[in-house]
Amino acid sequence: MGFGVCHRQSQKQAGESLETARTLENEARDLLKRGIDPLGARQETRANLKAEQARAAEEATTKREVEHWTLARCARDYHARVIERKLTVKHAAQWIASLENHIPPKLWHAPIVTIGAPQLVAALLAIKAHMRARQFGKADRLGETRSRILQRLSVVWDDAIFHERATINPAGSAARRKIAEEAPERRRGAHRALAYAEAPAVMRAIAEAEGTAALALAFAVFTAARTSEVLGARWSEFDMDAKVWRIPAERMKARRLHDVPLSAQALAVLARVRGLDDELVFPSSVRAGDGTAQPLSNMAMLTALSRHGMRQRTTVHGLARATFSTWANERGIARADVIEAALAHVEKDKTRAAYNRASFDDERRALLQAWGDYLTREAAQVVVLRAA
Repeated sequence: MGFGVCHRQSQKQAGESLETARTLENEARDLLKRGIDPLGARQETRANLKAEQARAAEEATTKREVEHWTLARCARDYHARVIERKLTVKHAAQWIASLENHIPPKLWHAPIVTIGAPQLVAALLAIKAHMRARQFGKADRLGETRSRILQRLSVVWDDAIFHERATINPAGSAARRKIAEEAPERRRGAHRALAYAEAPAVMRAIAEAEGTAALALAFAVFTAARTSEVLGARWSEFDMDAKVWRIPAERMKARRLHDVPLSAQALAVLARVRGLDDELVFPSSVRAGDGTAQPLSNMAMLTALSRHGMRQRTTVHGLARATFSTWANERGIARADVIEAALAHVEKDKTRAAYNRASFDDERRALLQAWGDYLTREAAQVVVLRAA
């Protein structure tokens, strides 16, 4: 059994080599006395050392991989592979810019696997309205901005999990509920989303009001639709047999066809306006020079709110969409994806696009009917639609 090289460059080196060899020899003889093969022990030690070095190398590679896949890189990778192929150049640029502009740099450049829900919620709650938004009176859209950013982050995390860059999605329904509870502008009233407990009383007052604008406002609330979508509604978009309002892509913010299941309450509103005009669902009393009907103005529904003394407390958007979203999320009425679909937030990845669409539509129909029942207090209790 060899014990290394004997260095002969000097007497000192030769003496040290011999001393080392005698020490190793004594250790080998001790092993033999205990019934252990010193050659086998040496080979095992070398094998363990190689395994440890391999593990260290693998850990170093994993660490580099983890550090490489930051939230920013994951978001940009998903954006390049999916979003740029689905949206127009303008909307694709807005998609990634909303994340780059609102996520703090420290979080944006952190490894995605290290980011938890508390950090994410804190970052989103810290978002403030841009100066231009405050100047042009759009600061009350901050809640919608947070919701949109959270939805986009959620699909980024789903994609990262699929590619084994992350293990959990911190941008799920729990984060959404926490933000809804703690949003500072909600506590200050800046968003002006009416507390959903007050919504039924407001809707009863609106239902008793006269005029097309009040009916348009009621319809917007029952369908959780945007003002522009309701004002431009045409009878050709409605399938009364299927009880569906099919809004064409060119009238949607996301430029995608959006089907709105019609609740019994929404159908009742349509019955009241049937016959006012052959084309427009909610026509104005003002006529064009050729006698054709004109749609209601953008201020019509807001004026209807003012008549009931609600102008300072909420907006059409706040009542029709933000109040609905808060009610559905805080009370856990439906899954987050279903609520987002009802609001026409339809940016989904390939996995979500493969969801059983028929079942998804059924859940949205049940959600909007539950909302209608809540607003009109027609049901003894609201049925919870969350899947087990």
